[in-house]
Amino acid sequence: KILIGLDPDDSQTPLQEALDSLAKKIGYLGLTTAVIVFIALSVWWVLEIWGPFSKRDFKWEHLQDFNNFFIVAVTIVVVAIPEGLPLAVMISLAYSMTQMLKDNNLVRHLSACETMGCVTTICTDKTGTLTMNRMEVVKSFIAGN
Repeated sequence: KILIGLDPDDSQTPLQEALDSLAKKIGYLGLTTAVIVFIALSVWWVLEIWGPFSKRDFKWEHLQDFNNFFIVAVTIVVVAIPEGLPLAVMISLAYSMTQMLKDNNLVRHLSACETMGCVTTICTDKTGTLTMNRMEVVKSFIAGN
């Protein structure tokens, strides 16, 4: 019961959000590039077959070229997606975890290494135990009142 209460919700860490955003941008860029390459190759093919300086006659076998153009476009999309990025991040977080362990900081979750890397204030109780991720004002004294 205690572990369930201590587990954070499934919200993404800032690094995961940034990586998702970067992956989407790279995916859109790859898709756009693939469409542009497919259109450019298709236009080149049409001009080569029916253009004013065409030296080739049209044959139905030439339509196989469109299949090749599509394969090139799909290859561009597949290559553009960064598959190794999450793995590299996990390796760096695991390395951070071992470094923090050497400094006598026990880290149970890898995402905590990322969070602790950008912390400016740490809230602890009198025994040095980290408190929950909330601060509440119990009493306030203003000008001696």
